[in-house]
Amino acid sequence: MNKYIAQLTWLACLSVLLPAVVAAQPPAAEIAKRSLDGFYAAGRDMRVRVSMTLINQQGGERKRELTMLRKNMGSGGEQRYYMYFHAPPDVKGTTFLVWKYPAKDDDRWIFIPAIKLVRRIAASDRRSSFVGSDFTYEDISGRDVSDETHTLLRSEALEDRPCYVLESRPVASADYARRVSWIDSERWIPLKEEYLDGRGQKTRQFSADRVEEIGGHWTVTRRTMRTLQSGKRTEVTFQEVSYDQSLPDNLFTERSLREPPSLAR
Repeated sequence: MNKYIAQLTWLACLSVLLPAVVAAQPPAAEIAKRSLDGFYAAGRDMRVRVSMTLINQQGGERKRELTMLRKNMGSGGEQRYYMYFHAPPDVKGTTFLVWKYPAKDDDRWIFIPAIKLVRRIAASDRRSSFVGSDFTYEDISGRDVSDETHTLLRSEALEDRPCYVLESRPVASADYARRVSWIDSERWIPLKEEYLDGRGQKTRQFSADRVEEIGGHWTVTRRTMRTLQSGKRTEVTFQEVSYDQSLPDNLFTERSLREPPSLAR
């Protein structure tokens, strides 16, 4: 009888505790938004020197060196991005500008110095390869939380870090059917992402290879994107990272595409 009473008491405790545990987990869309904010919008602005290595199936390497400036335009989610390429010689002087808006298509421009032409990048090209890498334009400047529907699959550890495992499915037609993310539940940045096609086959995989706290912000300073079917990958390293530099608005204009500011060069 005592054993039966103990079991009933344990079940009663579970019925009280389990809803509290479930309630403690944020909604999936909130997890997605906090992750996007932590990964793409830390601080008021950011300046970073970026080294990008493109590695093909045979292990051959191509290098890209650039400076990236980013500014948050208030608290509504609007942002500006500016990138200046230092190397290699065939892309030196190329500049890239993004005006990112919440809940509508971003504006993107690229300046190609060899032909002295500013070209607008169509919204449909946002998932195209960024300068030949395994990252897309969207991977560089981010997406809006409403571009996908989100489901919290589970919580689990990834390399000793507590994570929410989130499934995100694009609302509009995309080059992937779903994306599964391991989001650090304390630092609010993605540590791993898998992109899958309609057959459930993995097509690309992102990994955060080094995470550092810089200026009070958790920052992925080394990251890799793999295209699994071809065996290619792109490795990216962030150096000279600085936040909250009070970058002026006039850095993020079409004029700066043709006349790069000293902060970028």
